[in-house]
Amino acid sequence: MTDFPLGGRRAWVVWTTAVLTYLVTVLHRGSMSVAGLQAAERFHISASALASFTVVQLTVYAAMQVPVGVLLDRYGSKRLLLAASGLLFVAQSAFSMVDSYPAALAARAVLGVGDALVFISVLRVVMSWFPALRQPVMSQATGMLGGLGAIMSTVPMAAAFHAFGWTPTFATASVLSLLTGVLVLFLIKDAPYDEPVRRAKQPLSEVRKNLRRAWREPGTRLGLWTHFTTSFSGSTFGLLWGFPFLVQGQGVAPTTAAAMLIIPVLAGLCYGPVVGRYAARFPFYRSWIVLAVIAGSVVMWTVVLLWPGRAPMPVLLLLIVVQAAGGPGSMLGLDYARTFNPTTRFGAANGMVNTGGFIATLLCIGMVGVLLDASSGGAPQAIGDFKFALAFQYVLWAIGTRQIIKYRRKARGNLARYNPEAYQALLANRILPLEAETAR
Repeated sequence: MTDFPLGGRRAWVVWTTAVLTYLVTVLHRGSMSVAGLQAAERFHISASALASFTVVQLTVYAAMQVPVGVLLDRYGSKRLLLAASGLLFVAQSAFSMVDSYPAALAARAVLGVGDALVFISVLRVVMSWFPALRQPVMSQATGMLGGLGAIMSTVPMAAAFHAFGWTPTFATASVLSLLTGVLVLFLIKDAPYDEPVRRAKQPLSEVRKNLRRAWREPGTRLGLWTHFTTSFSGSTFGLLWGFPFLVQGQGVAPTTAAAMLIIPVLAGLCYGPVVGRYAARFPFYRSWIVLAVIAGSVVMWTVVLLWPGRAPMPVLLLLIVVQAAGGPGSMLGLDYARTFNPTTRFGAANGMVNTGGFIATLLCIGMVGVLLDASSGGAPQAIGDFKFALAFQYVLWAIGTRQIIKYRRKARGNLARYNPEAYQALLANRILPLEAETAR
């Protein structure tokens, strides 16, 4: 028996609290998006050193995903979200006050740890509190609404920097995590059951075995490469290099550039429901929308990078709108983790998948910074320097697309061989929960 029905009123309260925590986390994650130029001046650093703020943050995030998945399976969403709120408050408070480059890097690393705890914890809330048929749409809604934090990290943050300066802006942002921590403490429950969830404390050998099983599942790796390939371009643009590219490279006014960074979030609000419904109705054909998302980004960046000189505003806007589909597209990678693994491995598999996009993003952000410095030779970056550096994206698109096609075939074949009933259900565009192993 359950105290609360799946998808009922209490489920919406728990989910809303979790999403609000994620929204504030995305605000912290993207807080450098309009602060890059101020940070370069404050810490007296080059483009590659500026990129290292986001690279360090995302490196820590990616490195923490598998351990966080194990912790999630053992301790549940509530404890991890409480820990995240505390870490984000400490990290952003410290970042608001330090004036040395090494101390600022350390603060961003702590922020990466707090950030790593949040997203898959929120997805566990969705899985625990809503029926299976509604989970793809609810997962998309989680990503979409959490993305509103990206809006808060653009125009409002830019206005706050202008009006109040560096320290008050970041310090005020840090307080938001304290507030969400209080809400988590009183409103979130790990599962809708009468009795507390009792999780077996597995020995380390069993944890390692569970991780190996999750990694050995081709569906997990299909999810990882899906997340890797769909999300890095938009993340690179939104987290750091989009604002300098628009202002220094394309000659867009700073206030206009900050407003343009809101567009991906608004576009994501439109893409998300469509992608979620498609995934729920046609799970066998999810990879087609993944490949379409990748192709759209490739085509639009090719147009912009080959455009003689600066691209016109309509082309830049179309680029931003098209690549915004990468966020909802990347959620399908997490959907693969959910549907190709038993529930006992959900945290581990999702942690592995969630590393994909962040590994790709930190590689892209770091290499763009290095290539910008190499191309400009220390002079202010021009449009040609940005075009040269941003062409690195094609390397990651090529690697990721090849792997998606490879593991799509392996995941389907593996499921057909070891769990034919689940495979036939997938062919009929239904999902059966997996209780047995599908990889050998």
